[in-house]
Amino acid sequence: MKNWKAVTSAEGPTHPKQQKLDFGAKPVSDEELKKLVAQYIVEEMLPVNTVDSPSFRAIIKKIPTSVNAELPHRTTFTSYLEKEFTEMERNLKAALNEIDFVSTTADIWTANNRSYMGVTLHWISRTTLERHKVALACRRIRGRHTYDVIGTEIENIHSSYGLLNKVVATVTDNGSNFVKAFQVYHPVTESDDETEEEESTPKDDDVTFSDLSEILSAENETEGQLSLPPHRRCASHTINIICTRDVEKHLTTNAESRAVYRSSTAKCTALWTKLSRSTLASETVEEISKRKLLIPTSTRWNSFFDAVKRIAEIPMGELNTVCTKQGLKCFKDQEYQFLHKYCMAMKPLTAALDILQGDCPYGTLLPTLEVLMQKTQAVKDDLSRMTAGLPDAIQTRFASVLDDKDALLAAASSPKFKLRWLRDAGRRERVKQLLTAECCTTAPLAKNPASVPSATTSSSQGEMDFFTFEAEPEEETYSAEKEVMDYLMSGYDLQILHKFSSIKTIFLKYNTPTPSSAPVERLFSLGGLVLTPKRNRLSDRRFEKLLYKFNFKCQEIYC
Repeated sequence: MKNWKAVTSAEGPTHPKQQKLDFGAKPVSDEELKKLVAQYIVEEMLPVNTVDSPSFRAIIKKIPTSVNAELPHRTTFTSYLEKEFTEMERNLKAALNEIDFVSTTADIWTANNRSYMGVTLHWISRTTLERHKVALACRRIRGRHTYDVIGTEIENIHSSYGLLNKVVATVTDNGSNFVKAFQVYHPVTESDDETEEEESTPKDDDVTFSDLSEILSAENETEGQLSLPPHRRCASHTINIICTRDVEKHLTTNAESRAVYRSSTAKCTALWTKLSRSTLASETVEEISKRKLLIPTSTRWNSFFDAVKRIAEIPMGELNTVCTKQGLKCFKDQEYQFLHKYCMAMKPLTAALDILQGDCPYGTLLPTLEVLMQKTQAVKDDLSRMTAGLPDAIQTRFASVLDDKDALLAAASSPKFKLRWLRDAGRRERVKQLLTAECCTTAPLAKNPASVPSATTSSSQGEMDFFTFEAEPEEETYSAEKEVMDYLMSGYDLQILHKFSSIKTIFLKYNTPTPSSAPVERLFSLGGLVLTPKRNRLSDRRFEKLLYKFNFKCQEIYC
């Protein structure tokens, strides 16, 4: 056996001794043990009474711990989780005090005969320009989901975190109750207030008399009035409506396209139904086509497109063989070609949905819509009647957004896009002027030399007249036009915003919202894993705390 001990040799230097491996684990403290178990229970979505399980406690006893370290039972451990949640909430509120602009997404979710209002929070770090998100609430809602109930709940959630004056926008779907809530409770702008004051101001020195009871009642009504932030409709939900209602309406207006559309989708639906009910049918498809078909869901158009695309990828001979073995009607050549044309026409919409449903800023919306309309217009002539109305449908559904000031500033202030996405020279110049005007509004007072007070001196004026100095160069005044020009001629990396303070402020303000309400829907997807039928006795507050801690782990973000 070789001896690895180092020896001195004239032929070369000595070799270092091999280090001994320490297989002894360091003892875990009482606090570390509780944190590890709490993290395990929350992330694996286990009931709190897991700590009382004899088998679980037997495993924990094998962990080397310090003196007197022992895992508490359910009641004590529940108190520990409550304390941890309170600490997380305190850290979040402290961090939000340092943030100027935030946005939220909101939606209502129903599961196990319960309804919940979910709200997620989003912001951009001023120092790193990174996007952050956190779950604000998933609160139980009782009764009907009317606009006043929705407005009250959203304002309560915002006010509980001190966000009433910081939320630049709230993104929801196109539900009529959400839309009405923001229409009714949106605050009146300052310009409207000034106009009302001018109209109500008495001319000359006329004396007016008012009823004191009416004034007091008006003040009480004002105090009870809700105030919601600006509303943004979910772009992904709008595109889903275009892909379903508008496309179906367009295809069914013509007799020829209506017949082939209905027959082909009916045969696809029959095949999906057969596969979902029979494992033998699913195995037959895999044996013949060497691929597994996808079953669409009713709430997401993307799944319908993916399912149709998977069928269209199967050669027509193999597809009809599958249909024959399952006792279904075979696809005709016209129907099979229609599926290919449908996938080709709707492919740009799926790409746009994937982009907007990601964690992207609001400035991504308009460039995505512009490219989407160009791509649908490009395939319009090749696919004849099928896509003839797609560009018009997109423009109609997003008419209020295409020339929206906030959306234009969000895209223009994003270094990734700037003005490159605008094809029309006249519109490009208008957006440039809009960005310049916004820079003049947001420019800090420190850039204005007139706002800097002159230095005081104790020397007399006569003494200062004795000395002669060269004239100091005048401090260059701030120019919004120059900042915009330098910004447009700079690179496309996000970090260049640190060189342009005004445009950086514009970016933070208008790009904080997301173009889609997908984040709150992801919250609900995880909520379904927590609120299972076996845990239907879970209290509403406990469910919210478990979901809150499981999703975003605020203690890791703000440490």
